[in-house]
Amino acid sequence: MEASDQGAGAGAAGATAAAKRPTPPPLPLSVRIQLAGLTVAIDAVERSDGTVNRCLYGVIDRLLSARPSPRPDRSGVRSYDVTMDASRGIWARVFAPAAADRPLPVVVYYHGGGFALFSPAIGPFNGVCRRLSAAIGAVVVSVNYRLAPEHRWPAAYDDGVDALRFVDANGVPGLGAEVPVDLASCFLAGESAGGNIVHHVANRWAARWQASAKRVRVAGIFPVQPYFGGVERTESELRLEGVAPVVNLKRSDFSWTAFLPVGATRDHPAAHVTDENADLAEEFPPAMVVVGGFDPLQDWQRRYADVLRRKGKEVRVAEYPDMFHGFYGFPELPEATTVLQDMKAFVDSHRATPKPAAA
Repeated sequence: MEASDQGAGAGAAGATAAAKRPTPPPLPLSVRIQLAGLTVAIDAVERSDGTVNRCLYGVIDRLLSARPSPRPDRSGVRSYDVTMDASRGIWARVFAPAAADRPLPVVVYYHGGGFALFSPAIGPFNGVCRRLSAAIGAVVVSVNYRLAPEHRWPAAYDDGVDALRFVDANGVPGLGAEVPVDLASCFLAGESAGGNIVHHVANRWAARWQASAKRVRVAGIFPVQPYFGGVERTESELRLEGVAPVVNLKRSDFSWTAFLPVGATRDHPAAHVTDENADLAEEFPPAMVVVGGFDPLQDWQRRYADVLRRKGKEVRVAEYPDMFHGFYGFPELPEATTVLQDMKAFVDSHRATPKPAAA
C-alpha cells in the first residue's frame, strides 16, 4: 500500500537514502545479543495479518518478566504492584526508595512495545524504571495498559488518563508515611509507543482534567524516542532501513495496523501529530523529547518537537547521535546513564515551586 502512496518519488528517495546508509555504531557484545533476542521474539509473535500470537507471546512474556522486589536493591529502590482497575487489567508497578526526607516528584511511566506487546514487568522496562527512580530521586508509577489489536485506539490513551486520575484520587498506594510525594510535580515518561501515549495523555489531561484535578499537576513530559508516523516515508526511515536495530518498516507498519482503527491510514491523528494538524491544549506541559541519531523514527520526532515550538510550547530536544531506538534500556551504554542525568535536570528545573509555610 505504501509503495503506491508515494509512487516514483518515493522510489527515487529510497534509492538516494539507501546510498547514504551509514555503518552501525559499535555496540558491546551483550547489547548486540540482547537486541538480537528481542527482535527474534517480536518477529515470532507478530503475524502478517496484524494480530499477535498470544499463546507464544505468553511464553516469551513469562521468560522476560521480572517480579517486583519489595526489598531495596543496592541503589535503595524497591518495587511492588498496585491494582488500578481490575476489570480492564490496569495495574502499575511502583518503584520507590524505602524512605525519603522530603516529598519526591512522581513519574508516571508508559512502556513501549508498539502498543501490542509487553508490560511493566518486562525486564528492560522494569530495569529502566528502577534506574529512573534512583537517578531522578522520584517515585515511578509504571502503568500496564490494554494492548492492541484486541484493544485498539483509543484504549491505551483511555487507560493512560485513567491511571493518572487514579493517582490524583488515591495518591500512590503502598508508599507509607516514610515516602512523601509531591503530586504537584508529576511528570509523564514513556519510550517508543509509550512516548506516543505520553503525548496524547498529556494533551487530554491538559484539555479536560487538569483544571479539576485534586492533587496531580503535570509539570512536564518525557517522550523518549516517541513513536509517531504518517503515510510518508521519511529520509531517516529509508536511510536506516535494514541497518538500525529494533525498528524497521515492517515492524513499524505492523504496530500501526494493530493499533489504529480498522481501515485507517498512518495519517490518523494518533500517529500523525507532527504537523499543523496537531491540536494542542492551551496548558500542554513542557516537554523534553529524546532523539537517537540511529533511530529510523528520528525525523518524526524532530518534526514533533518543531510543531510544539511553533505552537508556543516549551520543548527541549535531547540528542544522542549514535543511539538506536530503545537505547536507554541498556545500562551497558554510557548514553543510558547520560539520558537519565538529563531527565533529572529537567525534573529539577520544572518542579512545582513549594508554597511558603502559613504564618
